[in-house]
Amino acid sequence: MNNNTQKKDCAIIVSGGMDSVTMLHEYSERIALGISFDYGSNHNAQELPLARLHCQRLCIPHIVIPLQFMPRYFRSSLLEGADAIPEGPYDAENMASTVVPFRNGIMLAIACGIAESNGLKHVKIANHGGDHTIYPDCRPAFIDSMSQAMTAGTDTHVGILAPYTNISKADIARHGKRMGIDYSETWSCYKGGTHHCGRCATCIERREALAAAGIVDTTIYDL
Repeated sequence: MNNNTQKKDCAIIVSGGMDSVTMLHEYSERIALGISFDYGSNHNAQELPLARLHCQRLCIPHIVIPLQFMPRYFRSSLLEGADAIPEGPYDAENMASTVVPFRNGIMLAIACGIAESNGLKHVKIANHGGDHTIYPDCRPAFIDSMSQAMTAGTDTHVGILAPYTNISKADIARHGKRMGIDYSETWSCYKGGTHHCGRCATCIERREALAAAGIVDTTIYDL
């Protein structure tokens, strides 16, 4: 079936970061609703307006779900301020403190209920291969199991679509390059300052992915 005739049957979890914004544009013909979550992370204030911006441009309705209990009960440097965020390489050892326990599970469960309530068949999520060693709830086994649970737990059998699961962030950037996405209108930095810090692991990963995709990086970095 041609994309232009496909039914809008998906909700998407869109953070305002590179990966979910790329997926939003790539699959816009099927996306009926963009869902963002305000869970008290250091960078929510920078991400959420960008998620809204891209949804508005694509004429996709956008909602923000507050999860204000998470900073109170969950332990993660992502919820503890800029100084808690590690600098250096994007690897499992350095990034371990940034894990927000079962974050994707919580968000997918909520998005699943919203999808079923709106007659949608799928929830899209932009996890990718580079996250597998760091975040358990980005791995293929989790995505497959969560999709099965959602399908079994809904009358309409809502499932997950996660087409970036086994590709890299550089591959995602290449998809975005073909679509002409301006990645300066996305957010990656976990410190959550006025500009990208340029030193934390997510800034380094961002720079490397854009360079590998041959994209001129117009992001403003502090360093």
